[in-house]
Amino acid sequence: MRSVAMAIVLSGLLTTSSLAAEKRYDAGASDTEIRIGQTMPYSGAASGYGVNGKAELAYWKMVNSQGGINGRKVTLLSMDDGYSPAKTVEQTRRLVEQDEVLAIIGSLGTPTNSAVQKYLSGKKVPHIFITSGASKWNDPANFPTTTPFYPPYEQEARIYGKYIAREMPDAKVAVIYQNDDFGKDYLKGFKNGLGAKSSLIVIEASYEVGEPTIDSQIVNLKASGADTLLTIATPKFAAQSIRKVASLGWKPAHFMVSVGSSVGGVLEPAGFEASTGLITALTAKVVGDPAWDDDKGVKDYLAFMKAWYPDGNPIDGSTQIGYGTAQMTEILLRACGDDLTRENLVRQATHLTKVSLPLFLPGVTISTTPTDYAAYNTFKMARFDGKTWKFFGDNIDTSVK
Repeated sequence: MRSVAMAIVLSGLLTTSSLAAEKRYDAGASDTEIRIGQTMPYSGAASGYGVNGKAELAYWKMVNSQGGINGRKVTLLSMDDGYSPAKTVEQTRRLVEQDEVLAIIGSLGTPTNSAVQKYLSGKKVPHIFITSGASKWNDPANFPTTTPFYPPYEQEARIYGKYIAREMPDAKVAVIYQNDDFGKDYLKGFKNGLGAKSSLIVIEASYEVGEPTIDSQIVNLKASGADTLLTIATPKFAAQSIRKVASLGWKPAHFMVSVGSSVGGVLEPAGFEASTGLITALTAKVVGDPAWDDDKGVKDYLAFMKAWYPDGNPIDGSTQIGYGTAQMTEILLRACGDDLTRENLVRQATHLTKVSLPLFLPGVTISTTPTDYAAYNTFKMARFDGKTWKFFGDNIDTSVK
């Protein structure tokens, strides 16, 4: 099977000058190899995200079997950090100083990437396509070599706030959020979306990523009398929220952030019946929904999974994110041509113009400029019907506040 990303038009990238230039290499690149690194939570509280890295590793096996990138084998060193910032520092330093990777690409998590941002910036090592939507990654003035590749949390959360303020003006809202930059970004965006209706929030509760359960927080939220709930959580805790709400017999209008919306990674373990009625906002097609069965992007993805990652769950959103990150990285590396320097890699990553990937919803593209690294600004709301997410309404442009 041909690499899907090969079929994507690269007109949004700075290909001409790089492909025409003589060969230039930095550490991690040569005539025969491109060596990149990342950290992933293959263990620990966020281990459900580990399939993200596994999908990327499988993707590069496929690409290498087809001749690699411009004749070069891509070696992805994907290291386990257990979602522990201290471990992220240790593994990232090893990748840079011992393995001498060209770049850190696709590392997952807000607290983990935060722990190494200054270090990588000081080394001028590209720290790109971070799997986190925290607003801090869009800071080209202070961190020009750091870029995100995930829908911005604040922009997504504004959608829920605006929806509730408009459609549910008498709601009594409870919020549970992870007590770090990830959770606080979502909370900030939600309140911005509510605007003058922020008083609709009657109770907030937070949790630490190291806690075994958030059951007690959910009990307290229900006791507040709230009839609407926003869950800002990573997969493990998102599933706990859904299960506990159901076990309490609580029937709030339940909004779930996209991070916790994976059908295979969250809703299936939590129980489809308990998940029915959840509302979220997404940027990608829903694999497994018959509505997309004839879609070429979905068919190619399923063929990839069958051939290269047969043990993976194709309806797990984290698997799909890993697939998309690898595709975007392939596009970037091909655009670099024979100028495989760190400077050129960052240049390409910060000059994207309406690039679409096969699993994106129609109308969703990503763009970056040297002064704005936030790649996504288009979402669509969806409701879980007990089997799959069903979209409703029009595409929402979150760049318009």
